[in-house]
Amino acid sequence: MNAGRNHGKNKPSAVIQKEEKEKKSEAHRAGQTPIGLAVPDTKQPLLLHACCAPCATHVIELLSRAYRVTALFYNPNIQPDEEYGQRLETMRGLCRLTGTPLLVESSPVAVWDAWVQGFEDEPEQGQRCRQCFKGRLEFSAAMAARLGFPWFATTLTVSPRKSASVINAIGAAAAEALNICYIASDFKKQDGFKRSCELSRHYNLYRQNYCGCRYSRAHRDAL
Repeated sequence: MNAGRNHGKNKPSAVIQKEEKEKKSEAHRAGQTPIGLAVPDTKQPLLLHACCAPCATHVIELLSRAYRVTALFYNPNIQPDEEYGQRLETMRGLCRLTGTPLLVESSPVAVWDAWVQGFEDEPEQGQRCRQCFKGRLEFSAAMAARLGFPWFATTLTVSPRKSASVINAIGAAAAEALNICYIASDFKKQDGFKRSCELSRHYNLYRQNYCGCRYSRAHRDAL
């Protein structure tokens, strides 16, 4: 009889349990998970308002380390319809590549027009833009609250042309009104914008050259 194959067969159960416990302890100290042990997912769900795929690249990469990220594409500011469709498809492609769940919500352009009414002639980064941020972030916060997300954030602060302090104030107010948490950010910092450009090239994403609305497009064309 091969004693080696039967080694330990007749050990007392208490001894076997002790040895198993020691093995698991050693695996834990080594930073490994023993086979058969479930690893609890301690990440909390977060709804990320995504203004576009290029801006979302770095933010998804960063936030996914600590949260279970679901992206929300809600941007009625994007005009014309062809541009909106191209940006949406690019966002869908990114989410497929990164394994990120995506929610898509839309409103007629008339809703956005109502947000910015009276501010049509404001310069870029002025009150018209603030109204646009407010409309999109309030909608995103409401979606987060309705769907049970305790956290929400936005990719808007990746852009070097957008004020993080303005965006964060709007996001925090929207979250507070609904008793959820907003993650204040300045995702452009620490080479965040640079990283978004690198990832966009890596994924071969379409990169737009104006923010989205017809006024920002006219501003681009005038340059």
